[in-house]
Amino acid sequence: MIKHKAQRVAVFIDVQNMYYSAKNLYGDFVNFGQILNTAVAGRQLIRAFAYVIKAEIEAEKKFFEALERFGFEVKSKDLQIFPGGMKKGDWDVGIAMDAVILSEKVDVIVLVTGDGDYVPLVEYLKNTKGCRLEVIAFGKTTSSRLLDSCDEFTDLDKNLNKFLISPKKQKSSHVQSSA
Repeated sequence: MIKHKAQRVAVFIDVQNMYYSAKNLYGDFVNFGQILNTAVAGRQLIRAFAYVIKAEIEAEKKFFEALERFGFEVKSKDLQIFPGGMKKGDWDVGIAMDAVILSEKVDVIVLVTGDGDYVPLVEYLKNTKGCRLEVIAFGKTTSSRLLDSCDEFTDLDKNLNKFLISPKKQKSSHVQSSA
């Protein structure tokens, strides 16, 4: 299917997944503004969500505000710390629920994550709801099952200058992840 401007698009960004992929692969920050522009691709943006885990660090408030300025609805939850020190913070179920609910109002769902846990969601939205499913992530850290299940994949590894911000070259006009 070709992208056209009449398509209604919803974007769901798993911020933690993208942050750690960029940090571990390249030691850089993610340019979420460029990712949103790429996801929308001239189509009608219905809603864009950025799912974050609050770590109670100074820089995160500014980061969350910057995401909102770009047009994201920021959904946050606290990091869970279990007895023994294990930490957990993910939005898999929340993202899946929001995508299913919004699937009635859009033509295209864009998931910005490489997490293979989303394969059942992708298959459900494609086969039951008739949505086009696009995935944007770093190819090096994206589940092969997720790649096989989506309609289109944008590999951020192929254009690092556009999608990453080096900590040494931070610019105020870009949103970087500080999660």
